[in-house]
Amino acid sequence: MQRKVVVTGLGVISSLGLDNDSFWENLTKGKSGIGKIDLFDTAHFKRHNGGQIKNFNSAEFIPKKLIKFFGRASCFAIAAVKLALKDAKISLPELKNKAPGVIIGTTMAEANVLDFSVAKLLREEPDEITSTLLLNAFSPSIPRNIGYFFRLKSPVNLLFPNACAAGNYAVSYGYDLIRSGELDMAIVGGAEALSRVAFQGFQKLYAMAQEECKPFDKERKGMLLGEGAGILILESEENALKRGADIYAEVFGYGLSCDAYHMVAPKRDGIKMAMQKAIINSGLSVEDIDYISAHGTGTVQNDKEEATAIRELFGKNNTPASSIKSMLGHTMGAASALEAIVCCLAIKNGIVPPTINFKTPDPECDVDCVANIARKIPAKYCLNNGFAFGGNNCCVVFGAN
Repeated sequence: MQRKVVVTGLGVISSLGLDNDSFWENLTKGKSGIGKIDLFDTAHFKRHNGGQIKNFNSAEFIPKKLIKFFGRASCFAIAAVKLALKDAKISLPELKNKAPGVIIGTTMAEANVLDFSVAKLLREEPDEITSTLLLNAFSPSIPRNIGYFFRLKSPVNLLFPNACAAGNYAVSYGYDLIRSGELDMAIVGGAEALSRVAFQGFQKLYAMAQEECKPFDKERKGMLLGEGAGILILESEENALKRGADIYAEVFGYGLSCDAYHMVAPKRDGIKMAMQKAIINSGLSVEDIDYISAHGTGTVQNDKEEATAIRELFGKNNTPASSIKSMLGHTMGAASALEAIVCCLAIKNGIVPPTINFKTPDPECDVDCVANIARKIPAKYCLNNGFAFGGNNCCVVFGAN
């Protein structure tokens, strides 16, 4: 079977909004979700800013008696699933009847649980580390918690730990399962929560900016971390039309590559290969792509390699390629899922978000990064770029249905 796969629901939890409308409005206005982190004490760190979600109340989405069973990333994910189901107009009985797959991506899963556990051990308070807490420390906890919360007896409940491209991997696998007829519906996306271990780890691995993220700018100093969740409801077109669903976009195809070059440094050849395969597998040409949701981390090497790969593949087309990480920070495992949502909303609304904080063009990043101001364009086909540790790259093409 070669069924069409469509997106019928979107759910966003982010530092720029806890629903689709506010998220999109703030993105297209070029607002920043970056600020001083107060989730934990940063006094002993060299950096203090990030895309922390400061107005999220788990109790608005999850009964208070259940919150203790979930880590912060799982709470984000469950909330985003609830928003996506509401957006798709799918009731809980209907959801259970469809037995959707649950496929989620992350970088560090519930790393804040590790933060808490280490703190308790150092204070010699091991009894505070409960079995409930430890269950959230295991990597598959996020999709498992989604299944538990919604009581879903799904044939597929899976976590992709493919770091910063994990959301795209989740979308792609959901696409495969629906396209082949194994599923009619899938809950896919990514989730991540800020933690001390992630904050310190990324400072050690990459150059992290002091105050702002400036993708593709000549004066860029590095990334900033963020957190959140992005969930998409995927369905077969037949199933969506049968229930009268509104369709945001169609998933046309994806492309994978592995650089096998360096654990953290990107490589333009692998980036180019993933983009090219995604476009070819979608039955399109580079001339068809109207917008690229760039990985655009704001690090010197990533932006240079991605921009060069885009220029080599797209030639003189000068296809717009903006980075929402300039506004959200790098949300790690949630990043490419939130960026997939951006592609769907760009197709629906005919506008693409900007790359903010852009002041000085860099000859080595010769791309149209939609500098500072959103742009109205008929975005019929969008390419979503996601690149991860070890050169594990995944790009997905979304298009108007």
